[in-house]
Amino acid sequence: MCVINKNTTGLMGWWWWVVVVLLAMVVVPRPVGGIGANWGTQATHPLPPATVVGLLRDNGFQKVKLFDAEEGTLNALSKSGIEVMVGIPNDMLSTLASSVQAAENWVAANVSSHISSNGVDIRYVAVGNEPFLSTYNGSFLGTTFPALQNIQSALIKAGLSSQVKVTIPLNADVYETSTDLPSGGDFRSDIH
Repeated sequence: MCVINKNTTGLMGWWWWVVVVLLAMVVVPRPVGGIGANWGTQATHPLPPATVVGLLRDNGFQKVKLFDAEEGTLNALSKSGIEVMVGIPNDMLSTLASSVQAAENWVAANVSSHISSNGVDIRYVAVGNEPFLSTYNGSFLGTTFPALQNIQSALIKAGLSSQVKVTIPLNADVYETSTDLPSGGDFRSDIH
């Protein structure tokens, strides 16, 4: 029930309702595009992949990032309804950068075969794991982008380039600013 009195009908009352509506717009939860998790397999006591997929689904995760392309993990994600980002470890970047054939073989074994025969919803390939991290001292600067180009070419050749996108995961240390203001920042000069 709305009660109208002389205090709510004037200019002051109008501003009150504007504030209430704006606050409601800020506070009301909005839907997200999906909740995801990173799934690393280097553990002392790893869970079976099927168990992890069950936990992801039971807890409402719609996306997962894998740091490698292990067969058992990808098989467990088959027909799970979970969107997958498959990672390429940093130690493979040199090989993939220097050989288009190696990239084609990697895509065939780790992307194409799982999409077509297993029904894994692979959406992205992550080239490296934060390869520009400053503690790597530039170790992967010369190989990351050529590896990305070769993986992209391999996806095009496999007819998957509209379905599977390629990206390079970055750490926050790729960004620097001399003013301490985000608007004054840029990528580090060594990765321009």
